[in-house]
Amino acid sequence: MIVVGYAGGSHGRACLEQAIDEASVRGTGVLVINAVSEGGRGSSARTVRIVDADEIAQVQERLVESGVPFEIRQQIGADASEELLRAIDEPDAQLLVIGMRRRTQVGKLLLGSTSQYLLIECAKPVMVVKPQRATA
Repeated sequence: MIVVGYAGGSHGRACLEQAIDEASVRGTGVLVINAVSEGGRGSSARTVRIVDADEIAQVQERLVESGVPFEIRQQIGADASEELLRAIDEPDAQLLVIGMRRRTQVGKLLLGSTSQYLLIECAKPVMVVKPQRATA
């Protein structure tokens, strides 16, 4: 199984597409996790958000279209990083796919973002994905 942290938007879509590609190549499924806690690691309304029903429906539609087996877990009141680490510890989990946003110089100095925490703590391979820049 490919575990993907889904936070919505272009970063979430890029992660989802990469997870689908990896699952197809590896002959496995995708587990999509969208979890939000109040006051968690790197807490900011703009960094982690609960994905609305319309966007989850689009995610589900894309996964059905891809043909890979999947599960979607959307949890409110859960720490996203801990939920992802718990999922990647499952025996059939092979890879964690996460997104990383561009950060300011000050942001780079502050450890504790969800992505950095996962890179350090995850016992299995982690793939960091960013959306492609639009070309002019």
